[in-house]
Amino acid sequence: MHQNKSSEEFLSLLNERSQEIFKRLVERYLETGSPVGSRQLSRLLDISLSPASVRNVMCDLEEMGLIAAPHTSAGRAPTQTGLRFFVDAMLEIGSIDSEERQTINEQIEQSAKQGETEELLTKASSLLSGLSHSAGMVITAKSDMILKHIEFVHLDDRTAMAILVGEDGQVENRIFKIEEHISPSDLEKASNYLSHHMLGKTLKQAKAILLQQQKRQKEELDFLTNNLVEAGLATISASASKAKPTLIIRGRSNLLNDTMAMEELARVRELFDELEKKQGLIDLLSEADKGEGVRIFIGSENKLFSLSGSSIILAPFKNETEKIIGALGIIGPTRLNYARIVPVVDYTAHVISKMMTLRN
Repeated sequence: MHQNKSSEEFLSLLNERSQEIFKRLVERYLETGSPVGSRQLSRLLDISLSPASVRNVMCDLEEMGLIAAPHTSAGRAPTQTGLRFFVDAMLEIGSIDSEERQTINEQIEQSAKQGETEELLTKASSLLSGLSHSAGMVITAKSDMILKHIEFVHLDDRTAMAILVGEDGQVENRIFKIEEHISPSDLEKASNYLSHHMLGKTLKQAKAILLQQQKRQKEELDFLTNNLVEAGLATISASASKAKPTLIIRGRSNLLNDTMAMEELARVRELFDELEKKQGLIDLLSEADKGEGVRIFIGSENKLFSLSGSSIILAPFKNETEKIIGALGIIGPTRLNYARIVPVVDYTAHVISKMMTLRN
């Protein structure tokens, strides 16, 4: 099985014919909700292939964990891994048609004129429900949540999730990009440090505290390195790039006889490490405070609701300062018309953001 492979790795394993068969199978499944057989699939393909040839490719796809036979059915349906791969690598997002665009604009603008913000968001939720034939949902973030706990979860090499728990019991999940070198253990250490030291603070306050600590440590570092340079025990090599300067130690024999210099050098090394850690924490908090565009969670990827048989499509909406204040979207079966619903959710979020700006 290859369930842990990325979309790029799956693509590299599939030739053009296999990709075409997989794509057609998923599209047909999303359209009908029924498993697709090799004979039916061979008739849907642009290329001429016998049912036997299609069956062979389907066997390979099944071995890779991209499709499976539900119950005793002769046909095959995409697995959660397969749907994730399809959404990430093959989904052709449609555009929202003018009629739907007009409906969204008119209904939301009318609600904005008539009622409070809560009514506006309720309208957006019911509107999405009607357009998608699924359950509409709106999540509003209380501004400046006071943290009781913060945890970073490693999702893949480039993505992590911040789980923020407020003192009032409110929980928010935020997905953000990370650098490839950041490991699960790095995130665990960051979670432990922040949960221990930043209790009772908001994200903004936690970041401000770290920046203040970083500033004080930089000042101390500058003072100590200047002492070592003035004593002729070290030189500072600054590169032309933005990389941090390097402290070059010289006169090592003198250092051995100078206890104070040795202590200062040890403190310099410690400060270098501390500053690097602080910058990492500040970067993580900055990323956790940002939001993304439309996010699609399939099956057990639903960290918010643990609804293994459903999919969630969410898009953030913002206030007049471009701060993300919530998200809206739909919850439905994994067999959603992603190509149609994604632009509808995205456009509705843009309209709500516009209305929020006009209200303030």
